[in-house]
Amino acid sequence: MESLFQARGAAGGWGAALVLVLILGEAGLARWRGRPAYDLGETAATVVIAAGQRLLAAATAPLLFLILGELYRYRLFAVDMASPLALVALFLGVEFCYYWHHRAMHRFRLLWAVHGVHHSSTRLNLSAAFRLGWGGQATGAALFYAPLVLLGFPPLAVLAMLGANLFYQLFLHASVMPNLGPLEAVLNTPRHHHVHHAVNPVCMDRNFGGALIVFDRLFGTFQALPAEPLRYGTVAGGPSRNPFKAALRGWLDVGRRLAAARGLRAAGAALFGRP
Repeated sequence: MESLFQARGAAGGWGAALVLVLILGEAGLARWRGRPAYDLGETAATVVIAAGQRLLAAATAPLLFLILGELYRYRLFAVDMASPLALVALFLGVEFCYYWHHRAMHRFRLLWAVHGVHHSSTRLNLSAAFRLGWGGQATGAALFYAPLVLLGFPPLAVLAMLGANLFYQLFLHASVMPNLGPLEAVLNTPRHHHVHHAVNPVCMDRNFGGALIVFDRLFGTFQALPAEPLRYGTVAGGPSRNPFKAALRGWLDVGRRLAAARGLRAAGAALFGRP
């Protein structure tokens, strides 16, 4: 077990170094092209936000494993993860669950309190992928992937596949948007994800997919890259350089609405109304 954690630590160190090299390369290339992709204050705030998110994620990991592990006891089937077909099914299952989880984060205020932090960056670049909200497990994020565990996919396999999906999404935040041709019809690409982050009216609440764009096409939430210039951030604006204001703004909004609520209906609207 100790060697496993040592291997994970080494992999994490190499991964962090690779990400840093990619970010520095992107920043240097953008400046050389005369199109700066980074704002130093905003990137510094992202580093603080990302550090807080990782600490909270580590603290809540035991609870996450406890919930999914308990659900796994009631699984319907025993899925053999050595089967290539099972891996394909898990990939599609995680993608499907992620699509609805991501869509819900834009629909319900409690979930947006966490996810809105990711949209607070006014520049889209590789570093913005790490601007993630604090306390995601408190909003029931694990429940969106519980059906996969109940079907019989091991919790570790589900979380590993979700981690691979999220790693792929790092590259969707690149400041450049190459046209990938026929792949644009199936994969989520930087062009599609830039649309998702934009606050242009035509782009609002579109392109929720993780690695794929097929569920957006199936469920009517797809939007191609428009001809007009894209603007990033949130509709209401707000702090992007102050990490604590950016990370806590959504939670404070929910708290204020709950404190002012009179009755269960108002409390429900405070938690689950549109952000």
